[in-house]
Amino acid sequence: MTATRALIVGGGPAGAAVAIELARAGLPHLLIERSRETGDALCGGFLSWRTLDTLARLGIDPDQLNPARTTTVRIFAGSRVAHAALPRPALSVSRRRLDTVLLAAAVAQGAAVERGVTVRAIEDGQVRTADGAVIAAPALFLANGKSDVRGTARPASARGADPTLGIRVRIMPPPAMARALAGQIDLYLFDRGYAGLAMQEDGSANLCMAVHRSRLQEAETPADLLAELGRAMPVLGEWVAAIAPDATIDAIANVPYGWRQTTGQAGQYRLGDQAGVIPSLAGEGMGIALASGLAAARAYRTDGAGGAAEWQQQLARTLARPIGVAGAVRRVAESRGVARLIPFAHPVLIRMLAQATRIGA
Repeated sequence: MTATRALIVGGGPAGAAVAIELARAGLPHLLIERSRETGDALCGGFLSWRTLDTLARLGIDPDQLNPARTTTVRIFAGSRVAHAALPRPALSVSRRRLDTVLLAAAVAQGAAVERGVTVRAIEDGQVRTADGAVIAAPALFLANGKSDVRGTARPASARGADPTLGIRVRIMPPPAMARALAGQIDLYLFDRGYAGLAMQEDGSANLCMAVHRSRLQEAETPADLLAELGRAMPVLGEWVAAIAPDATIDAIANVPYGWRQTTGQAGQYRLGDQAGVIPSLAGEGMGIALASGLAAARAYRTDGAGGAAEWQQQLARTLARPIGVAGAVRRVAESRGVARLIPFAHPVLIRMLAQATRIGA
């Protein structure tokens, strides 16, 4: 058995934020990450203006991620469209780039990082890895994103009767299409789902979709669903037509949108999607991951492992408004008659909802 005073499970944005802050404070810790090389996670990629503020506190220059800014949003439903300026500039970035920059910053600060370590179970403050090792830690930071680990899994009831799947495909658009999308993010609303589209720093467009299982089953396959949506929304159809024949369509099942961890446990800080899962149309998932990681590390600096329970309850209260507002917007966005509501999507209302779905400081 090995031991560390603070163990961080997961090297994504939340885990990296904890590692940066603990390394700055000179506090003993260890971050373990299952991947040996940084991949391109399915979810995330939009960084709101509030998230850019958090990155600044972590010492990250947003231009390292993407020098281009996203300033407008367009919302499509059927043949109708609404648009508005974002409250402040945001940016889109691939998760490969975001995670690479954040982990590099943590290592540069002196963080202890071990890669290729897969966690199988967490019980009684002990972490069991795939190779049979046991790591004991009085303070545990759960930053394993949407993936659950035995012993700390979120309840099955959080998935709902008609679970949501996340689907993502990368598109390499011709120059004219890339220029048309530059500086904006597109949201496409449809019955029992929605999709987001934005240009990333590597010149690819990231098309992400959240869709209920029943809707996908009706279409049979993700490719069939994309083709169907493309026929209903011509602007999206142009992008669907640009998907390479051999493009990989990634998916993740049973995303518990709307769930929050409302109770706390001594010695256990749950971060990011392990603390609360905001509907992705809000574009604040990465913001919650980074802000919760930074806040948890600072709480640990002050109160140690014993402060985790109270901190978790406070985080749940902080997340109540953005997740609640995003959930209400999601229910409207996924309704069958959403196209009829587009004329009422005034730019001022869109900006208000964008502000209301940000995590507090």
